[in-house]
Amino acid sequence: MNINLTPEMEKYVAEKVKSGAYASASEAVNDSLSTLKTQEEVTEEDVIELRAMIAVGVAQADRGESGPWDVEAFKARVREQLRRSKAS
Repeated sequence: MNINLTPEMEKYVAEKVKSGAYASASEAVNDSLSTLKTQEEVTEEDVIELRAMIAVGVAQADRGESGPWDVEAFKARVREQLRRSKAS
């Protein structure tokens, strides 16, 4: 299959490959499509559950029950969850 990208998207993919984020343009495009597929599979129930979880977290923060947020640890957890979802 051949796919034509806009010059802007072609440049973006090339930059991602050059940065080492992806080994090839095909890998970058496949990952992007996988992400799109995952987004499309999110159900209304998923959104409701996420909102409920956020409400719990906000309430805990309002009560002073939260600690410092480690952004890198959070990113690592999200990447691991994505990796697991792609594997299944």
